[in-house]
Amino acid sequence: MTSPEGALDRRLAELLAEDVGAGDVTTEWTVPETARARGTLVAKSPCVVSGLPVARRAFALLDPDLDWKDETPVGSRAEPGAALARLEGRARGLLTAERLALNLLQRMCGIATATRRYVDAVAGTGCRILDTRKTAPGLRAFDRMAVADGGGSNHRAGLFDMVLIKDNHRRLAGGVGAAIREARRRAAATMRIEAEVESEEELREAVAAGADVVLIDNQTPQTVAAWSAIARQAPRPPVIEASGGITLARVRAYAEAGADCVSVGALTHSVEAADISLDLEVSAA
Repeated sequence: MTSPEGALDRRLAELLAEDVGAGDVTTEWTVPETARARGTLVAKSPCVVSGLPVARRAFALLDPDLDWKDETPVGSRAEPGAALARLEGRARGLLTAERLALNLLQRMCGIATATRRYVDAVAGTGCRILDTRKTAPGLRAFDRMAVADGGGSNHRAGLFDMVLIKDNHRRLAGGVGAAIREARRRAAATMRIEAEVESEEELREAVAAGADVVLIDNQTPQTVAAWSAIARQAPRPPVIEASGGITLARVRAYAEAGADCVSVGALTHSVEAADISLDLEVSAA
């Protein structure tokens, strides 16, 4: 079985290959092979820190002897001017990996920062903030890591680890109850089954069929409160998830309406990257 570290290295190697191709001609033609460099990753905008282990591995793939020191813990807030990490190593390796490392670090810090805003907005309610599958293809593992660093929780990793019956599934399966019953027949006992509902009738049908989680989609906080009360009358009440364009300004209303969790696609599909820089200088051999 591939370790998480091995999977990370394999993905980073693929991303480096996309950028480097046949070779980093600028670096190879201008920087001496024996040159060494040092630098500091610096936050230029306020952010919640995420992705330092990923950035470190990107550099280390090209320089296994990389010297790296974290300066700001992952998950903490950083103000402009804060040093996130210091690094020293082979100049060519640092230059070649720089753009990939910064791209991932900036994206992950941006996701973690947005997540923390939502988490702070529902503080004290017991409601969790979830990510979704609305991630950049190929970057889901990094996006999910960033959500967790921001204090959020990860939803299903993909199509394989949880049943989530949505509108098209309902229509093609002959209704939400039929879909849940067929999924339950086939699924392992440990696999959760979630069903999206868009009406009170569908809600009652999903609860009666034994959904573990009910996703109340595109409804007002008032409707979420009313439907949550209905669902919680069941002998085995489902987890209540709310979703559907829920903004930062409105998320607390959904939490106070009784949602156990709120899933927010904007955490990963509308990323505002953090501004982070790396200035390198020559270091002694």
